[in-house]
Amino acid sequence: MTEITKTLCSYCGVGCGLEVSPPAQHGKATNRDSEGTPTWRVRGDRSHPSSQGMVCVKGATITESLDKNRLHYPMMRNSLDQEFRRVSWDEAFDIITQHIQTLRLNNATDSICMYGSGQFQTEDYYIAQKLLKGCLGTNNFDANSRLCMSSAVSGYIQSFGADGPPCCYDDLELTDCAFLIGTNTAECHPIVFNKLAKYHKKNRHVKMVVVDPRRTPTAEAADLHLAIRPGTDIDLLNGIAHLLMRWHYIDPLFIDDCTSNFPAYAEVIRHYSPEVVASRCGISIEDLETAAKYWGKSKSVLSLWSMGVNQSSEGTAKVRTIINLHLMTGQIGKPGAGPFSLTGQPNAMGGREAGGLAHLLPGYRLVKNAQHRAEVENFWGLEPGQISPVPGLTAWEIITGLETGNVGLLWIAATNPAVSMPDLERTKKALLKSPFTIYQDAYYPTETSAYAHVLLPAAQWGEKTGIMTNSERMVTLCSAFREPPREAKPDWEIFAEVGRRLGFKKEFAFNNSAQVYAEFVQLTRQRPCDMSGLSHEVLKTQGPIQWPHRKEDALIRGLSYAGKRLYTDLHFHTPDGRAKFGAYYSKGLAEPPDPNYPFILTTGRLYGHWHTQTRTGRIDKIRKMHPEPFIEIHPRDAAKLGIIDNQSVEVRSRRGITKFPAKVTKAIAPGTVFVPMHWGKLWADDAEANAMTHSQACPDSLQPELKACAVQLVPVSVEITAKNYQVLFSQW
Repeated sequence: MTEITKTLCSYCGVGCGLEVSPPAQHGKATNRDSEGTPTWRVRGDRSHPSSQGMVCVKGATITESLDKNRLHYPMMRNSLDQEFRRVSWDEAFDIITQHIQTLRLNNATDSICMYGSGQFQTEDYYIAQKLLKGCLGTNNFDANSRLCMSSAVSGYIQSFGADGPPCCYDDLELTDCAFLIGTNTAECHPIVFNKLAKYHKKNRHVKMVVVDPRRTPTAEAADLHLAIRPGTDIDLLNGIAHLLMRWHYIDPLFIDDCTSNFPAYAEVIRHYSPEVVASRCGISIEDLETAAKYWGKSKSVLSLWSMGVNQSSEGTAKVRTIINLHLMTGQIGKPGAGPFSLTGQPNAMGGREAGGLAHLLPGYRLVKNAQHRAEVENFWGLEPGQISPVPGLTAWEIITGLETGNVGLLWIAATNPAVSMPDLERTKKALLKSPFTIYQDAYYPTETSAYAHVLLPAAQWGEKTGIMTNSERMVTLCSAFREPPREAKPDWEIFAEVGRRLGFKKEFAFNNSAQVYAEFVQLTRQRPCDMSGLSHEVLKTQGPIQWPHRKEDALIRGLSYAGKRLYTDLHFHTPDGRAKFGAYYSKGLAEPPDPNYPFILTTGRLYGHWHTQTRTGRIDKIRKMHPEPFIEIHPRDAAKLGIIDNQSVEVRSRRGITKFPAKVTKAIAPGTVFVPMHWGKLWADDAEANAMTHSQACPDSLQPELKACAVQLVPVSVEITAKNYQVLFSQW
């Protein structure tokens, strides 16, 4: 390895460039963690076009968890009540291939399921698709992106004819109005937010609108904070559209020439008067009108959203309703404007490109599309019809498949569903029913390892070389800066070896990840995400490049061809070349509050932690930053229930019970409570946010509504003292 390695942070979808150097270099003092172990030095890569040298606390401390609680060797057990025993890779591969072959011989190939992760590199994703969807003929590969970005995928496809965020990070410093909805960008995508906040502060004419029931650090920086009731996003968006139409802040030429279905949309928004919308959303008419004026009077409007929109039973409808506002005002395909989903994981975008959801195939293809299937079959050298036309099981359908006995083998890799899935107690009971579970991860223990029969040690970030694509379609080569520890292997190598042992030697005759990527990009040729001009070598010599980057452009120009923005020609990937309006009435929450469960619980991330703490929980600085979970409750609600700050509160839903110390704050809207989603059984007792959430999902994206469920609060008894009475009184 070189002394300084350029790679990419593997947390959120911003994809910050990093430079990593060894623990001791040229006689300099060696950094050490709290246990005295030498640590690698990390700093931002100023040459990376997306992050320009900036990193957040997660990126700055990322190497501190490299050697803590690592899974070093394959392990096995025959039943879940036994202890794991160390085995060789040969023994592990043999038992895995035997189970797969048995299911194939019994015509039960469709009972084989894999659940992957946005932590994969593109090569890992691609080999998994080729193994399952191609060679084995089952589409049962889904990823935790189903819980993260699938509503954005569905919305882009339905509105534009193809997936892919049309904007770029440059637009953060070119817009006149930033409209942030369902995203606490300051904590969840801090580098993106820092860029936007600095620009906003320097330019007084630039407006920032934040839509969130919490007054987050993001909302603190806004010109206008709309603390709407959970589940009223479509009401708000249609209400803004109603005013834009009334005030003639629309682009009729763009609507006529470049879109379809506008009359149906116009009929819907006619019913969303300011009075109706303000009442439903719990905001003032004045604030609604201000938001509409900011949008309508701005030359360029950039909308940003994340889990608060996607994780909804109306997720696709919400995404499309955001896009509708851009279409009716012509705010797309130009600098500083457009709908911009903020990806939750480092390579969720690359996973979508490689076909890493149960309904996708590589190159932004769909399994339901006969031509798409034929193209991939021909490229992979398969028999016609070998790829199933039926979408595979989604993440939640895998859980219900375990309940019914329809899943015979479950392979989980680089994700922790025993914390992150909805309706968690039901999920855990289902995992206990799995006949054979393979769990492939870098760390041990995790909550999910308790449900595994086989543990496979995986190389993680910094230990394997591969590709990641961030939120702005920037493709980066992430170079390894050290070898994997002990017997850990890159994910793609594990998948490929299983493929070879199943008899597919020719299909998986790869010597390195560069060869895997070279094959994959051929499947993107002449597709919306064309990366046919990219390779490991191109990215190594030229640096990160945005797609589309066609082979022809690369050959003609001899330079990198970066497609900063999509749809600059105002031509879309639909059959008629027009973007399509989506006409949606608001349906509200799948589980609204009622007298028995009068509060709405919403969940989210904290600045320092990420997902289920598999890495960040092992970093001292971050643990001290966020030492324990909590529940945010408005002073008015706290006073009514007799809850004081730091008092333990039992939170009950129809599915589970948890317990948190109260954080009484005006930052949360009355009637709504918030808990962070990071704590599983390994990190705290009775603090699993998803023990309370439900599995009802968007009908199009099949993404569960993890962001909202109905709960009741029960204060745990405390001694009543004069001081406590004083605290309660002050909370009013």
